[in-house]
Parts: sequence; structure tokens; C-alpha cells
Amino acid sequence: MNKQIIKRIEPKESVSMNIEHAIEKEAEITDLSQYGFTTFFEKQITEEDKNKNLIPARVIEIHREVFKVVSSYGQSTARLKGANFYAENTSVEYPAIGDFVMIQKNQGGEDIIYRLLDRKSFFSRANPTLGMGEQVVATNFDYVFLMESLNFDFNLAKLERYLTVAWESGGSPVVILTKADLCEEVEDYVEQVESIAPGVDIFPISSVTGEGLEEVLDYIKPGKTVVFLGSSGIGKSSLVNALAGEEVMETNEIREIDSRGRHTTTHRQLILLPNNRIIIDTPGMRTLGIWNANDGVSETFSDVEDITRMCKFSNCNHDSEPGCAVKEALENGNLTMKRWKSYLKLKREARFMERKARMSKQTMKIKKKGK
Repeated sequence: MNKQIIKRIEPKESVSMNIEHAIEKEAEITDLSQYGFTTFFEKQITEEDKNKNLIPARVIEIHREVFKVVSSYGQSTARLKGANFYAENTSVEYPAIGDFVMIQKNQGGEDIIYRLLDRKSFFSRANPTLGMGEQVVATNFDYVFLMESLNFDFNLAKLERYLTVAWESGGSPVVILTKADLCEEVEDYVEQVESIAPGVDIFPISSVTGEGLEEVLDYIKPGKTVVFLGSSGIGKSSLVNALAGEEVMETNEIREIDSRGRHTTTHRQLILLPNNRIIIDTPGMRTLGIWNANDGVSETFSDVEDITRMCKFSNCNHDSEPGCAVKEALENGNLTMKRWKSYLKLKREARFMERKARMSKQTMKIKKKGK
């Protein structure tokens, strides 16, 4: 973390319990803009926030109900203000990794989180815990790095799923093909990815040989946040260390049987690299249930939807109707059956999750009325 020692000048007028008096004359000051704090968030700070001596902070780790945050006064732990987040008549969201929040410093213990600032981007999934609805995984990122290994676990269908979530999130998807040094057909794999991700930047890399790392580092601008998505053991930690220029994340050896690394990330965390790039690393997720992602499906399968709009009838079922552009594209090879089926599958899942989201909201309203 880049810090500088700044001497504070005591105000001439005494202000009771003012936070300026709670901080020592010499304090470590962190430039929060290094953590992605921009005018988008600054404009959300209200006079009421200032009157309560609240300051902005970014959530960098979460351990149950304890939040690790970074503010202008460095890193600290914080808890939610009960009246603002736990009241029966409230439906406010809890902070997630990457969120900016307004906190009140507490010199005698943990800081207090008063409220959550609006997000510029986020991605969520169906909560793995049955019946718990949506789970926000990371927020306020600029790029979504979709990690796919070239040596063992390459899976276009999974990548299509990740692309759908990335487009829906508000961030810009970038495909990172790891372990290029263990693959002899890199260009073939790049072409396969291009076929399902038109217009998306693709970087084949190797943390061993250094291939592609400089290009990726140049791609990430200082103060920008990147979230990593990908399965376990495909080289995320190695990439982060390579980008940082030092070991900031633990890596484990590669298994000889399948050339896969053992998974090392155990929890989501936000890290400021020495070169002022910001990353959010996520544990490899076995499932990524799409949650309310119709727009993301449309972006990922824009080529397919372009074809569907060419059908003679707007309500075409793409079965036996005359003038069906999809049927024609499947026959002449402009659309593969595999991609068509992937589109239908993700479209069905998105519609199902959308209905589930509506039902979940209705259930919550009923429960609140019954209290």
C-alpha cells in the first residue's frame, strides 16, 4: 500500500468528539483514489454524512460479520450499524467485496459501517445455499478477467456462461488463456474463443515464460479494478504474482498427473498491487448459476440473436416455420448446433432465475407484512 506520513494541524476551534481530534497529529494517510475511489462515488457523499463525521472506505475482505476496509486512515476492521442494516423494516443490501461504504471511525474498537454507496458494476450468482436467492460476489470493477486453462480444463460452454455474467455485470470482459507454455495449439484455441466472444480481447499467457504478461499489465491502468473469474487451479495466483512483480499470493505446485495447480485462494479479497493496479480474486467456483442475466445472454450470443431477428415471423419458434433464419443458418453452417443449444440453455436458465427472483421478492414482502 502506498502511504505517506502527513502532519495534521489542530483546528483553532474546539469541536466536541470531532473525528479530527480522535486521530493523532501524525497519521498514516492513504490516497483512496489508488483504490478506485472516483467522482462517481464522491458525488454520493451527503451533508448528513459529513455532519456525522462519516468517511468513505472500500471493503477489501469479509469474514462473517466482520469487514476489513481501507479508508484515508489505512486499513481497519468494521461492523455494520445494526439500526441501518438489521432492522425488520429495511431491505438494504449488505456490502460485498469491492463496495465503497461510509464509515465512522472508532478509536476504541471496530469502525461502524453506516451505509453502502451506489455500485457502478457488480456480478452475482444464485446463492449456493438453497432458498437464499441472489449472492453478490464482487462489485465496482472495471474489467472481468475470465480465466481459462489451455492445458487441461478448456471448456467453451463454461466460458459462455462466464461471458454472460460478465456482460450483465457492467464490467468489460477479457479472456485470459493461461498456461500457454503447456499448449502447442494456442492459435486454434484463440480462434475457438473468438467464435463465441466477438469483440472481446483475448490474451494467451504463461506465468512461466512470461508470454503475454506485459500486454496484460499494459491493459490494466492504475486505479482500475479487475475481478478474476475461473475454476480452481488454473493459474490465477501465478498471474497475480507476475503482474505484481512479487509474490503477493501463495501458489502451490502443479500436479504431474494433469498439469493443474492446486487451488490456493480460499476467500474473496481485494488487493492493491505495488504498481497501483487493483484486483479482486475469487475462489474457484464449482457452479455459477445465472441470476437475472437476460441482457448478458443477449451480449454473449449477439450473433445468434442477430440471426433470430432475420426470421420471417417475429414469433418464430425456430422449428418448422417457413422463412426461419435459424434453421437456414444451421443448415448452411453459419450457426453450429452446439452454439444454438448453448444459447437456448442459458436463455432458459436466465428466464427461470428471473421468475425465481420475482417470487423471492414477493415472499419477502409477505413475510414483512406478517411481522
